Amino acid sequence: MAHLLHGVLPFLSALLVLAGSQALAQQMVSVSAMEVNMRSGPGTAHPADWRLDRGYPLKVIGSQGSWLKVIDFENDKGWIHRPLTSRTPYHVVKVKVANMRSAPTTSSRIVSKLVYGDVLKTLKHSGGWVKLQQKGGLSGWVAKRLLWGW
Repeated sequence: MAHLLHGVLPFLSALLVLAGSQALAQQMVSVSAMEVNMRSGPGTAHPADWRLDRGYPLKVIGSQGSWLKVIDFENDKGWIHRPLTSRTPYHVVKVKVANMRSAPTTSSRIVSKLVYGDVLKTLKHSGGWVKLQQKGGLSGWVAKRLLWGW
């Protein structure tokens, strides 16, 4: 029996690590502070490569201590301090121009024009559409294929 456990335990440990890293890889976070640094490594000793504003969505691809390794919609990678993130869903516009509409259809009225890099709070999903809210409070629907986030 001990011989059997000796062979099974490393396999189970590896399986748990793999399952945990896959769950982490699917995790999305957003910036919760007004402005944060995305750094080249896990710690304040590493240089800041980018400054990110509140709401900016990021996909978690790894972690080390209290730091998250993340990737953004342009495939830029870096590190952010976990306490500066939240699970509040946001999207970013990934196309040059996107129409925000009054309802989740292409025939509905355009209420605003969004541009590449605009960050909006996610309110609701419906089919291939996402209801979003701009910083000023205006909300509307955008086709999901024009966005990155969750």
